[in-house]
This record gives sequence, C-alpha cells and structure tokens, in this order.
Amino acid sequence: MRIDTLQPAEGSNTPAKRLGRGIGSGLGKTSGKGHKGQWARSGGGVRPGFEGGQMPMHRRVPKRGFHNKWAKSYTIINLSQLANVPAGTVVDFEYVEANSLAKEVKNSCGLKVLGGGELNVALTVKAAKFSESAKAAIEKAGGSAEVTE
Repeated sequence: MRIDTLQPAEGSNTPAKRLGRGIGSGLGKTSGKGHKGQWARSGGGVRPGFEGGQMPMHRRVPKRGFHNKWAKSYTIINLSQLANVPAGTVVDFEYVEANSLAKEVKNSCGLKVLGGGELNVALTVKAAKFSESAKAAIEKAGGSAEVTE
C-alpha cells in the first residue's frame, strides 16, 4: 500500500448539492425549496418543538413530582457484600470506597447497611444508618454495629 493510492471508502464522501445551477441540474430556480412559504425563505423554518401554534407537547403534558433539595442520599451496601471481608476488619465508608464494595459511592451522606444476605464473620461496621435486620445479623455474627455521623 502506498499513501498516494489511498481513497475514501465507496459512498462515504458525497459531493455537495449544487443548487440554482440551471433547469438541467434538477435543482435550478427554487433550488429544491418549492414555491414561496416559510421554508423557502432565508432563515426560514420553525424552532424545535414548535407545532404551528398548537399548544406544544411539552406544555400539554402535566408536571409531576419534585426534587427535594434537602434529601440525604446514602451509599447503600448489603451484608452479602461484606461476607468476603476478613474477620476483625473495621468496615467504614473509606473501606467500602477503597475496596469498591458498593455500586455507587458519589455525593453520599455516609454509609447505610441493609440486611440482604448472610454474614458469618465478626466485623466492626461503622455506618450512618443500619436496618434492624442488618444490625441484628452483625451482632449475631459476633461483630458490632456503630452509628457514626
């Protein structure tokens, strides 16, 4: 292969439409814009979402719900994700983040531990919130559940 023989793939480069170049070109006179009207004018056409004066869809559909700007979001973790952690480990937000134990660890107010799965190792778990079942399972396994802020 030589650099002077390279060509674009067949059909990838289409020549520009040459508008207003005589009747024989098929794009003479009105240049494919038809006769008169908004679309034939310079800068013609309507903005996106305009429906000819009819009430547009984004205004017809009712509003629903709201975003609570004071809501607290927690990084959620289940007991099943702590099952492979070595016994005696102190599991806190930093440990979860460092070992990628949670699916999502962004913009959170701390750690929340839920009771999904089983725990058979004694761990010290420090979190902002615990579910009742998670707290019971951690203490049953011989560990401790400490609430932090």
